[in-house]
Amino acid sequence: MSELMVFDEVREAIVMSGGEEIQKCMQCGVCAGSCPWGRMEEKSEFNIRAMFHMGRLGYDGYESDDYLFACTTCNQCAVRCPRGIKIPDVVRAMRSVIAETGGIPKNLKAVLGSINSQGNPWSQERGERTAWMKGVEVPEYTPDKEYLLFVCCTSAYDGRSQKVARSVVELLQAAGVSFGIIGVEEQCCGESVRKIGAEEDFTRLAEYNIGLYNKKGVKKIITTSPHCYYTFKNEYPEFGGEFEVYHYTQLLDELMAHGKLKLSKPVGGKVIYHEPCYLGRHSKAFDAPRNLMSSVPELQLVEFEGNKDNSLCCSGGGARIWMETRAGQRFSDVKIKEAAEKEAQVVATACPYCIVMLEDSLKNLNKDDVMTVRDISEILRESL
Repeated sequence: MSELMVFDEVREAIVMSGGEEIQKCMQCGVCAGSCPWGRMEEKSEFNIRAMFHMGRLGYDGYESDDYLFACTTCNQCAVRCPRGIKIPDVVRAMRSVIAETGGIPKNLKAVLGSINSQGNPWSQERGERTAWMKGVEVPEYTPDKEYLLFVCCTSAYDGRSQKVARSVVELLQAAGVSFGIIGVEEQCCGESVRKIGAEEDFTRLAEYNIGLYNKKGVKKIITTSPHCYYTFKNEYPEFGGEFEVYHYTQLLDELMAHGKLKLSKPVGGKVIYHEPCYLGRHSKAFDAPRNLMSSVPELQLVEFEGNKDNSLCCSGGGARIWMETRAGQRFSDVKIKEAAEKEAQVVATACPYCIVMLEDSLKNLNKDDVMTVRDISEILRESL
């Protein structure tokens, strides 16, 4: 039997990096029993309870790519934790200890390199950040505008997700919203950077963006991504970034309630809603997406068996969108299979990561001839 290596400095480093709540863990196992990895067809070696045990006692071995970087930070464990531990924050702290030594997965090093050189994680040219605007007139942000529209890096550069950004713009314009974009001066909000554990890089990004927004006079921000929304709202304040932040579904829901957004054209078919983790479990914005879709004439909205706090993650969060996941371990495959069983014609969501993961599963499972994945904004745009 091999002897376990114990390093007290590892435990101390985790605590110093913001993971002090690891010391509250009583090893009850509720987290591991809640984790999506344990419910996949092909079981993973990842076990969040065991990882916390290793980190708290300073055991060697938790830092491997398949272990430490398996967590999608979906928060399903945290909402059930009897001690109320913010488990994704502890995971982030554990990753930051490893990131300081350069011991992060190769794919994620490329993501950090791209963000540092081009301001986005997709290895795309900084100057192409506004290419998504093709075909729509989008005003520049000036101090007389009420909102800054922050289009996340995925929606700015990914061809599929660019359609979502354009749909959001058209909906805001239809509702008479005063907004504008900044464009190429912007950089990534840094959400994935922080999930990777690269705290210095995240701090640099946050301070840059906050300085830019303050200089431009930004007070209110609309985001296309739940991840950007969560980051601006919950993480930028610790760096002095105090903004009023909305995910686009939240603002559109308010506008519709006040009669400023009207949907009239029927959009028939059975639509099943996939809950983005950072909009749902993390931010508790459960109602707005459903209110919006329920207002579309002739749309039949159905739910997954697990929804709201019990929704299954797409597996793209926690920077997993840039890592490989074997067949049999893909959470999004499970979602597509259930959607097919319920005879849904559309899987609707409100997150660019979810769209990427769900569409990949749709193709891998050969369901793309009977079902599509759409962002809520695309459905609403069709109903204008």
